[in-house]
Amino acid sequence: MLPFYLMIYIPMVIMGIADPEIMQQEEPPAIFVLVMILIMPIVIMAAMVISIALMAAFYRICRQKDLGKDSVDDYFYYFKNGNLKKVLPLALISLGLSILGALACGIGMIYVIVPVSLIPAFLAFNTELSPMEMVKACFKLGNKNWLVIFGLILIMGLLAQLGILLCFVGLLFTAMLAKIPVYYIYKDGVGFSNED
Repeated sequence: MLPFYLMIYIPMVIMGIADPEIMQQEEPPAIFVLVMILIMPIVIMAAMVISIALMAAFYRICRQKDLGKDSVDDYFYYFKNGNLKKVLPLALISLGLSILGALACGIGMIYVIVPVSLIPAFLAFNTELSPMEMVKACFKLGNKNWLVIFGLILIMGLLAQLGILLCFVGLLFTAMLAKIPVYYIYKDGVGFSNED
């Protein structure tokens, strides 16, 4: 996702090179604001698509390891074979839900965290469902055990931040702790139809 984050800074760098004094003004020029308005939705959507696809691949790999299969860890599985047709609508729905949650004074965002965090797991294990059916299933599972799921995500998210104590390098090892509960929530709450 680094190239998409760099896209945000490219207009600032170009403006700084073209006119160094422009960065010392209190208000940005109108052209800069226009460029940022055009770039930000692309960057946000790209980040959502990449995030959902990588997390779904991570959960798929967790399932393979859980079954004891020796297979290649393919983190780019959902970028291939036409899987992006489901990832893109899921990213749009997730973004829409997040915006609606934010518009509800942030309280809605706390509620929406649970179903949105379950979306990659449903993508990984229910590829036969349509994106809207996946979201409905996420809400059904999320509403059933909302407080437990929210608590697990919150606590494991805080524990995952312990990598900061190791000069931020530890985050590479602890960051995924926050994502593991979703796999077990799906495994115990929904289960797998094709037990190998």
